[in-house]
Amino acid sequence: MYFPGESRWNLVVKKKVCLLGEGAVGKTSLIRRFVTDQFDDQYIATIGTKVTKKEIVVKDKDDVRTKVDMTIWDIMGQEGFRELLKQSYFYGASGVIAVCDSTRMDTYEALEGWIEEVWGVAKKKVPMVFFANKTDLPETEVTEEDIDKIAKKFGTVGHMTSARTGENVEEGFEALAQTMLASDN
Repeated sequence: MYFPGESRWNLVVKKKVCLLGEGAVGKTSLIRRFVTDQFDDQYIATIGTKVTKKEIVVKDKDDVRTKVDMTIWDIMGQEGFRELLKQSYFYGASGVIAVCDSTRMDTYEALEGWIEEVWGVAKKKVPMVFFANKTDLPETEVTEEDIDKIAKKFGTVGHMTSARTGENVEEGFEALAQTMLASDN
């Protein structure tokens, strides 16, 4: 029985989350910031895929709390290897974070191609959010208006993020969790 003032809980929901985008946009750094709240500015290209887990709690509009157990997949963004990995990487995805580097407009322009690939493999429109990462750097080319424009085109939200400072990283992952739960209903 539910009593006013008490929290209501759903069961733990398991979700496969894929980060996608071109190489060196900060996917690995965003995951590290979200999972361990750390940042390392040593760039090491992801080889193949890396899987990390984190559980978060989100509330819906009725104040029902759900534990979302995210299995977060990181993929190398280099063009030559994408074809080899995308079938297994995107298969079964519950949600996607499409990441571009805010200092490189070409990474923003490549996002639609990534979305088409994941939807093609998944055979459905997978819930997503967009991140324009590296907003802590001064030479920004991708604006908040740009990220909002692509997010609106795909019926979702966009976030200006910085893995270095943590700006909007947690909020962005929580927004994806909310979007995935809403799509389950």
